[in-house]
Parts: sequence; C-alpha cells; structure tokens
Amino acid sequence: MYAIIETGGKQYKVSKGDQVYIEKLGKDEGKTVNFDKVLAFSDGKNLKTGKPYLKDIKVSGKVVKNGKGKKIIIFKFKAKKGYKRTQGHRQPYTCVEITNVKAVEKKTAPKADKKQTEVK
Repeated sequence: MYAIIETGGKQYKVSKGDQVYIEKLGKDEGKTVNFDKVLAFSDGKNLKTGKPYLKDIKVSGKVVKNGKGKKIIIFKFKAKKGYKRTQGHRQPYTCVEITNVKAVEKKTAPKADKKQTEVK
C-alpha cells in the first residue's frame, strides 16, 4: 500500500514506515504531520487518482529530525575582468517517518427505525 503526496512543491511516493527528507516544515521533533495533498493511492489491487487531490485518503507522519543538507558551492567568474565571487548554501530539510497511510471510510447516517410510538 502506497500513496503519492505533494509537499514543498515536490511529489513523493510513500508507504508506512518510510523516512522521507522533505522541504523544511518548521515543526519540532516528535510532532505529527498530516499531508492532505494526496495525488494517488494504491492498496495493491486498485489505484485511485485524484483530480487533483484525493479527499478520502489520510497520510500522517512523525517528524524525526530537522537539519541542513550538504554544502554546495556557487562560484561566479568572468574572464579578464577580475570578477570572482564564492558563495555557499545548505538547504534546510525535515525528515519525516510515515506512520499511517489509510483510506477513510465515509460515514453514512444510520436509517431510522420505522417504529410507531404509542401516545398515552
């Protein structure tokens, strides 16, 4: 069973127990996160896709850690002009462990009994 979710402008294929590194969410470690933008869901037999999102699928996870990725170096250079610039960047991320991927059953109102009540 897996779902395809959208967060931080990217799409991720997740299933229960996966650890996913996503764009920084701003939540503390140990907090729960609910992903409401579910694009597709498969239970192994059937595949459901949304237009654009599925409303009856819930994906939740727990924040494992927040951190920064490896440093990348940005180097700008123009020949014969004496122009050189160096800049570094570390992209922040949030590591989320997926705890639950499930389809929420729609609740239907129970049918009222058609018993007649006696008035005394």
